[in-house]
Amino acid sequence: MDIRPLSETYAVSPQISPDDIPALAAAGFAMVICNRPDAEVPADLAAETLRPLVEAAGMGFVVNPVIGSALTMEMVEVQRAAIDGTEGKVFAYCASGNRSSIVWALALAGRQPTDALIGACTPYGYQTAQFRDLIDRLAGQGT
Repeated sequence: MDIRPLSETYAVSPQISPDDIPALAAAGFAMVICNRPDAEVPADLAAETLRPLVEAAGMGFVVNPVIGSALTMEMVEVQRAAIDGTEGKVFAYCASGNRSSIVWALALAGRQPTDALIGACTPYGYQTAQFRDLIDRLAGQGT
């Protein structure tokens, strides 16, 4: 597992497996967000297969499947609610970490400068820069 921190309290990675869950708990994560649709993974990696393992390790679990071509504000709001509702570090995963970084940047629009949000994702090759205008618009709406 390759944990990629975007901030002190939020990190992303590609798809996790059951074997990764103890390491997430040991790293101090309080919440795990699954941003990968179950249709993309085998049954042993499906969200509802991982949920009881994550919860047994003492972490919360939120399912927020993000389909890049069908990204909605509801997905952004679910991500924001999970982040805001967690005391402690949040870990999110998808196929590569890219979708988890995009919904994070959109969820934090207006809370941090757009350049800082994009800059946190750039070292990992995540495609948040293409969402600059949307991040700026959301920031202007006071989200």
